[in-house]
Amino acid sequence: MRDEYDFSKGIKNPYAKKLKKQVTINIDADVIDYFKKQSSVSGIPYQTLINLYLTDCMNEEKKLNISWE
Repeated sequence: MRDEYDFSKGIKNPYAKKLKKQVTINIDADVIDYFKKQSSVSGIPYQTLINLYLTDCMNEEKKLNISWE
């Protein structure tokens, strides 16, 4: 290894905006079970499936339909 490195010609990470942020979230057990079942069918990790679904909701600007009865 060198004692020093020259990063003056370095470029910023073009994927920096796509970095994921770890959060803590409470999700119902049956929702987790649903995505885990989908995961076993698709071969995609369930957390990735949840992220893909939420990303689709964001991109499509889906609105929540909540009624308190």
